Order: sequence, then structure tokens, then C-alpha cells
Amino acid sequence: MKQNDSEYVRHFSKLVQLEREEQMRLHEEEMQRLSGREREEKGRAFLKMKGKSHGLGLGGKHIVKFRKPAGVLPDSEIEVGDLVLVSKAGTAPWDNNNPTGTVAEKTAYTITVAFDDAPPGFVFRKDLRIDLFVNDITFQRMLEALKKFKRLSRGKKDKLLGNAHPEFSEIEEIDFFNADLNNRQRNAVLRSLAARDFFLIHGPPGTGKTITCIEVIAQLVDRGYRGLAAADSNVAVDNMVERLDEIGVKIVRVGHPARVIPSLRRRSLDYIVQEDADYINAQAFREKANKLKERMESFTMPEMRWRRGLSDEEILKLAAEGKTTRGIPEKKIGSMKQWIDLRQRIDKLFDDARGLEEKAIRRIIGDAEVICATNSTVGSELLRTEKFDFAVIDEATQSTEPSALIPVLKTKRFIMAGDHKQLPPTVLNEEAARGSLSKSLFERLLQIHGDDIRIMLEIQYRMNEEIAEFPSREFYDGKLKAEGSIKGRTLEDLLQQSMPAPVEGSIVDFVLDKRPFLFVDTVDGGAIYEDKTKKGATSKENEGEAQLVMEIVEGLLDIGIKPEDIAVISPYNAQVALIRAMLHVDGLEIKTVDGFQGREKEVVIVSFVRSNKLGEMGFLSDLRRLNVSITRAKRKLVLIGNSKTLEGEGCYKRLIALAKERGAYKQVV
Repeated sequence: MKQNDSEYVRHFSKLVQLEREEQMRLHEEEMQRLSGREREEKGRAFLKMKGKSHGLGLGGKHIVKFRKPAGVLPDSEIEVGDLVLVSKAGTAPWDNNNPTGTVAEKTAYTITVAFDDAPPGFVFRKDLRIDLFVNDITFQRMLEALKKFKRLSRGKKDKLLGNAHPEFSEIEEIDFFNADLNNRQRNAVLRSLAARDFFLIHGPPGTGKTITCIEVIAQLVDRGYRGLAAADSNVAVDNMVERLDEIGVKIVRVGHPARVIPSLRRRSLDYIVQEDADYINAQAFREKANKLKERMESFTMPEMRWRRGLSDEEILKLAAEGKTTRGIPEKKIGSMKQWIDLRQRIDKLFDDARGLEEKAIRRIIGDAEVICATNSTVGSELLRTEKFDFAVIDEATQSTEPSALIPVLKTKRFIMAGDHKQLPPTVLNEEAARGSLSKSLFERLLQIHGDDIRIMLEIQYRMNEEIAEFPSREFYDGKLKAEGSIKGRTLEDLLQQSMPAPVEGSIVDFVLDKRPFLFVDTVDGGAIYEDKTKKGATSKENEGEAQLVMEIVEGLLDIGIKPEDIAVISPYNAQVALIRAMLHVDGLEIKTVDGFQGREKEVVIVSFVRSNKLGEMGFLSDLRRLNVSITRAKRKLVLIGNSKTLEGEGCYKRLIALAKERGAYKQVV
């Protein structure tokens, strides 16, 4: 049965609206339910802030830097790119009159916010509150992409909806720029180049899907095509920017420069445009306009009590003739005339500045071979009129379908890279998640068209073969193989010394050897190893596991492992917070599993948390989260959990059985 495009648009538009409303509801509900101090403790607000204007940025954004008079900002979820709400202390933050802005920069002491319009005067006073809020622009761009979908040609719509098969050209022999690509990666490049509509590169953990994407981009650029390199997150975009920069592709990174890692900012539009003569002139016009605005304060603003129904033209005519009317003093008419003259000059200066700035931006974007941006930014005004020959979308399985549509619909063909066996897009609204918003376009196209449009990369360059064995067997039909030079690497290689043999002593002694994969079972550890939920919270924590993590990390540091080589991850935010409170080690990363997707470390310690008599696993039962958890480590993976709770799910049972089979299992007593 053919899928109807109108039904498709209605379906996803409804889901996007549900998710938008859910995110707004959750933020507003929390702002009403919690005090400002509680919000600050949760990392979703800053209190007692003071604002100071820092002039205008690109596009006439009003830049304001906020700081706490007391000094260092507390730990916070508020990051660069987030939308924030600024309010006066003692008022309701969600009041419609309070301004919203985008976080442009964040340091240990300050947070810089860019406002579209001039913020109200209270923003420059003391005792302000800044709250994390919903970025509505992203939802609006998804809805715009869905409207645009309806205007596609029938042929393109049918292929995306599964009513027609995508087409391929003959696969040609090529000279590869990257001579180190393996055969599977090379085949993925060839198939991508042959695709007239779309192609999927399925990249399990550590298989080099981004490197493969870079080769695809380089080959298409070499053939004279102009493209997009996009992803759902800034981090994923920057990964591509870095590699494209290394091979000399002419790129422009679009997005606020503070969202770009410092080493790549010279490739950002905001950086490049500052060297452009037209942009320099535009800024000079803006500065001149702002000085004239200061002069306006010396003259009478033609408000109602002085204007008395006169138009600007009538005021100017009376002033030119030296006349007065309606009881308005001649001096006031002259002063209003001066004010109007200045305003007209200022308006022209700003118009000229916008024109020059637009000209500079268009030239820079037009000269680029590849534009690099997040999915959402591709839908911005800066790129609204741009068309591209191709798009390569990395980490595509972390994007909702409407998000992926934004770059997809600006191109003639697209290549997606991702892994649907890892975590899906994050969706908070349950109805939207059930309605398929949590399924990526990558996964839907794969289900519709099958292996005709996909190739799976099979050689991984991250994990010791003992770490990779279980996820390969469980999630990738046993096809995932470790590359020869890394299959046997262990912690000994880092330390350049022999490590002790396994011992029967403490858990820490058990862990501190060169074995790559270990499972520590807390099943008989007592009440301290039971999962708990703090009053007023929803996330779970496990004090015993947190204590064990601390001891293991300290043991690893004692034998010479660097903090930068260790990561501690857990599925639960509360457990992450608990471990962070216990462990204060510079360079050591402690994150949620979801937050660590796409990352890797030499040593990874996983705290599963769930341990209860009812055998409740919560979202541990989503096996994609398990896959992410156990595929981050290069040389050593330490898993901590309660076997009795976890073995209610067959996959965990098989994982623990493998640890026992290898002698890599030990119980806490």
C-alpha cells in the first residue's frame, strides 16, 4: 500500500508539535514547581547575575555578558547554543515579557547571550535570573521542512516514502584520496557515489564511518559538486570540519563560533566574514549609527504629547518653514525635526550595514565547496536560498526524521551514516515516541528498501577483540571484527610495564590486571548496593556501586593510568551526580551513557545501577543503551551490576555468562 504524502506531513507535524509542547511544559512546570535556588542546584538556572552590554554581533545580534558578583559559575546543564530566559529576581520567569536569547559563549565566570532584539533595560542590572529554556527555533525549522516536503517532485517523494525504489548509476573505478581505507569502506564510498537518490553507511562502533564520509565528500567535491556536511549535534559537525580541513576541502562552518571548538573557529563564517571589506564597512556603519543614537537623547522624541497628531512629514515641513501649530512651541518642533532627521540617518546606516553584511555572507557561502552545519542551522535564514548537489549526514540515527529532512530537502541526493543499533533520537513526549518520532529516517529507509541501499562497515579500530566479541555477536550477526593491530592491545601497552596476574583478593585487585573485559557482580553485596530514588527525584542511584567505582578509579590512577584515559558512565543522571560528588579528579570524565555516545576512552567503567528484589530494569531494557555502554572502551571495560536483576533480560544474561566463561567475573562479598 502506497504511503500518502499528505498523511506523512500531518503525522510528523503533529508529533513535532507534541514534542515541542512537552518540552515547553516540562520547563515551565519545573520553573513553577521549583525555587530558583533548586533550579540552580539542578544546573538549569543561574541566580544573582549581572548583565553588561558587549555591543552588536553578526546579523545585528545584541550581545550581553552576564557574571556572578561572587565569582565562579556553578556546574550547569546550560551550554553554548541553548535558549535561555532572563528575568528579574522575584518575578515569574515564564512571563511573556521576559526576553529569550541564545548562549553564545560560556566560561567558568561568565555566560554570554545573543538577543535578536535589544533586550529591556533590566537585563543590565543586578540580581538577574537566567533559566534554561526550549529552543523553539529548531521545532519551527522542522515544521518548515515538513511543509517543504509537500512541494517535492512526485518521484522524490515516492522514493522517500517507499513507493518507488532509489536509483543507482554504474559503479566506477576511482582513485581513493585516503589510501588506508579498508575494502568495506571503499565499497561504501563507491556505492555512495553511484547513488542518484540516497545511500546508507551503517557504521557500528569504531568502524570509521566518519572517515568514510569524508572520502565520499572529497570524491564528490573533486567531481565539481557542491555539498552539505551536516549532523544533529555540533560535536559531530566539528568532527567532519576537522577532517575536511586537514585534506584541504574549501569549507565554511555555519553556526555561532562559540559552538565551534576553538581550533576550528577560523573556518567559521563569523570568523571569515570579519576579514571581508564589505563586512568591515558594515560594522563601521553600525558604530556610526549607534553614536547617532546617543545624540538622539539631546532632542525631543515626537511622542503623542508633542506630536499632537502631526505626521513626521508635517513636523519636518513646519520646521523648514519656521512655523508652529496646535500650540506646540517652535523650539519643540525644531527639536523633534532634529530627532526625526537623526532617526532617518540611523535607519539608512543600519539598512546599508545589513546590505553590505548580506553581500559579504553570500559571497563567502557561495565560494565554499562544502557548508558544514547542524541540521537545524541548515534551515536558518543564512542558508534559506542556498541549494546543494549533495548532503552527507553523519550520526544520522541520532536525528529525528523531521530534523534530518532539513538538510535532505536542500539537496539532489544524500548519504547518511549512522548505527540504528545504538541509541535513537531523544524524544520526551511518550505519544510522539510511540508515533515514530524516535525512529530516524535512516532506520525507516533501511526497513523499507533493505540492503539495496546499505553497506555495513565490519572492521573496527577501537576495541580489544575480547571487548568487541559480545556486541559483535549480539548486535551485528558476528560480523564486527577487530583490526589486526588493535585486537590484542591492553593497558600494559599504555604503562609499558607488566601488569599483575589476576588475584583472588579485593575487587580492586581483581580489576587491576591486563584483562580487557570484567564483570563485577553486586548480587550479594547487601542493602548498600540496592538502587534508590531520592525524594522529589525520578532518576536512580546506587551508593554501593558509586563507592566501588571510586575505589577502582583510584586503583587505576595508582598504577599509572592517566585520568584523561578513563571514563565512568552510567545510564542514570542521579548516579552520575553521585559519582561526581565522590570523585574530584581533573581530566576524569563522568557522564551518562547517552551523553557518551560517539565517544571512546582507553578504560571505561560502567555502573548499571539497577538492583532490586522486583527485578525492575527500567530503561536498561533498551538494549541499544547496553550496546553503547559496552562499546566505548579501547583496552579495558569494567561492568558493575546486580546479576539477579539484570539477568531478567536474556541479553544481559548472555553477557554475564560470557564473563564467567572467561574467568572475568567476580562477586562483591
